Amino acid sequence: MDKFPTLTAVCASYELKEWRKRQLAGHLIKWLPEFALTHSELKRLEGPHNAADLIAKAARSVYMSDKYQKRGEIGELLLHVICREVFNTIPAITKYFYKDSANNTVKGFDAVHVVATKTGLELWLGESKFYTDIREAINAAVSDLKAHTGRDYMRAEFATIGNMLDKSWPHADRLEKLIHPNVSLDQIFEAVCIPVLLTYDSDTIAAHVEVTPQFTKAFEEEVRKHHSEFSTKNPLKKIRVHLFLFPAKDKAGLLAEFDSKLKACQSII
Repeated sequence: MDKFPTLTAVCASYELKEWRKRQLAGHLIKWLPEFALTHSELKRLEGPHNAADLIAKAARSVYMSDKYQKRGEIGELLLHVICREVFNTIPAITKYFYKDSANNTVKGFDAVHVVATKTGLELWLGESKFYTDIREAINAAVSDLKAHTGRDYMRAEFATIGNMLDKSWPHADRLEKLIHPNVSLDQIFEAVCIPVLLTYDSDTIAAHVEVTPQFTKAFEEEVRKHHSEFSTKNPLKKIRVHLFLFPAKDKAGLLAEFDSKLKACQSII
């Protein structure tokens, strides 16, 4: 398998000479119900009387703390949205539904999605690093890729996924068969993709105020450089990795915008 993962770079772009952090935060908020609710709860959203309740519940399950500056949930939500919009993945479980405290962090993979194919399921197990420095993000991702793909960790994660599966979800039976303890990890790994999202404050994004040919050239050069840096450190040979890069102008400002909108959703009822 090629050690160089495929690459998707995502840009929030600009509006009226400003980086679109407000628009991005609003877009992420729209995905909260799917990100944080089970398949059964999402079906309830189709009714006219409980949408506000469920949206508030989804928002509260992410976190309730005022100390949002170092929380990573927004990175997990961003990974969820990018996988859905770029590759049309299907969320398999939401660990946020099972949190025993609103401000606890969720253990395990940051996203559990599938892609349905003619021959079976692809299992997408995501890793997200919402950092300021790209090299710190790369090193943290590489460390987690090593730790999270060992036999014991993967078996424990598969057991957790199986316990959290909503039986009404259309692909539940197929996923249970794929990750069954009797199925060899060698066989499972052939059906696994690990999407890795690295977010960082970007010199290129900060140096521009609109999308121009000069910006596009600088953006491509920057993300290809970081893709090469990540690829040389990618420790996985038997599992496919897809790298998502999200260069930001103002990570702190994006966090503040998201937190403000999240708190508004939490208090709608």
